[in-house]
Amino acid sequence: MNSLFIIPARGGSKGIPHKNRKPLNGKPLIYYTIDVARELTADENICVSTDDPSIIQCVEDYRLHVPFVRPTELASDTAGTYEVLLHALDFYESKGKAYDTVVLLQNTSPFRTAEHVREAMQLYSPDIDMVVSVCEASCNPYYNCFEEDNEGFLHISKDSGTFTRRQDVPKAYEYNGAIYIINTQSLRKMTLAAFPKKRKYVMDKLHSVDLDTPIDWLFAEFLLNEGLV
Repeated sequence: MNSLFIIPARGGSKGIPHKNRKPLNGKPLIYYTIDVARELTADENICVSTDDPSIIQCVEDYRLHVPFVRPTELASDTAGTYEVLLHALDFYESKGKAYDTVVLLQNTSPFRTAEHVREAMQLYSPDIDMVVSVCEASCNPYYNCFEEDNEGFLHISKDSGTFTRRQDVPKAYEYNGAIYIINTQSLRKMTLAAFPKKRKYVMDKLHSVDLDTPIDWLFAEFLLNEGLV
């Protein structure tokens, strides 16, 4: 599979300041994702997309060249991942390098491994839009997700029919943010949210930990210190 591995790393993180280069258990967070990508491809196919000079320095200290500085308009709070991916693809195509797939690896998933990505890639085929990593959702719309009606009363989100136990209801999944294997042709046509043909790759809860808040960070440090991941 001819893949471009894209690691987005915007400088303006607010939930966890300087998150991408902040040491997690003594190692800058972005290095966890770079290490995974390096197990799967050559450095020339790994693109760290960032606007931040300090992140660029951190990455190049790890002997990975950062090919461009992300434009300011793609580094704001409102800039979407879709535009960031297209910008990276356009850059490489301008250099004569075309890719069939994009492997999007977000830095907030430090416990995703190269083996996870390999397994997800094995689920991909050119007739679908994307393989995306998920974990089983904590809340299930058939069992313990509720919506409020016009009168302010709560009702179960989906008709549970004859189901009485959570174990019996259909499983619900949520994106865990760790892995996206994306068809480049599909990406050129529509956003990720609009893809009609998405295949899931299921990960367990521990390896699905996503770092968005200081509490998430403390939990990740606990898992590492206890040798649980």
